[in-house]
Amino acid sequence: MLPADVDQTAALLGAGQYVSNRQLATAVFLALSLNRPLLLEGEAGVGKTELAKVLAETLDRQLIRLQCYEGLDLASAAYEWNYPRQMVAIRLAEAQGRIAGVNETLYTEENLIERPLLAALRPHLSGPPVLLIDEIDRADEPFEAFLLELLSDFQLSIPEFGVVRAASPPIVVITSNRTREIHDALRRRCLYHWIDYPTLEAESRIVALKASGAAAELRRQMVEFVQVLRREDLFKPPGVAETIDWAHALARLDAAELTPGLVDDTLGSLLKYQDDIARIRGAEAAKILSGIEAAA
Repeated sequence: MLPADVDQTAALLGAGQYVSNRQLATAVFLALSLNRPLLLEGEAGVGKTELAKVLAETLDRQLIRLQCYEGLDLASAAYEWNYPRQMVAIRLAEAQGRIAGVNETLYTEENLIERPLLAALRPHLSGPPVLLIDEIDRADEPFEAFLLELLSDFQLSIPEFGVVRAASPPIVVITSNRTREIHDALRRRCLYHWIDYPTLEAESRIVALKASGAAAELRRQMVEFVQVLRREDLFKPPGVAETIDWAHALARLDAAELTPGLVDDTLGSLLKYQDDIARIRGAEAAKILSGIEAAA
């Protein structure tokens, strides 16, 4: 069953080891209770995609994921026709001399191949699925226009077949890293929430949940180090995903605490651009680490 209020929503996310604040829990509750798509924006690696995964897991629903990219079209996103099967039907009709009525057998349910958007409108035994439309900002703008019907009426118009409507609307989560602006028409159909980098306390809880194998003192040092890094002038500041990756890497090295040399050796787990690594490695990393220990 869906959560009955914001507190139950926060508890639901917590059960999936997702650390949220009151504002995010409220946005999720409203999206679930009002059957509205939820548009999540924020920097890469802050937990937008993870939220949809957690909802699917904790609500025991199927997760249907559409990964967006430049050039995404209907055949990949929504549906396509089984052309080889249609060609066989045409050849068979020609051989049997009944080609006049073959069109009636070409565009049928049996010849329709479901892609994520169409699959999300179909009935599911566990209940309406969670439809994750991931990184919508990577798709072309015309694709947004196609989504308007789906997000407004939870239906899909197929010219040769008819309109497919969802008996029960799917739970729709749309994510964007804001590499380009999303059109206002799509935004109006969604509830909106910006997921920012977490606070020190929230990130400490996340790392404790997701990388419990790292020593407590090490977790404290690395989270404080990452928080300082995000205030530096970097091309790509580390997200929460990178913090967790770094924690796993340090735990695998049996590290008990951060040292300048250990930071230099493992920065590739945390920063993904050489210019950023070169800027931090060496004296700057030692300076940040010294400041953390002085404030402890």
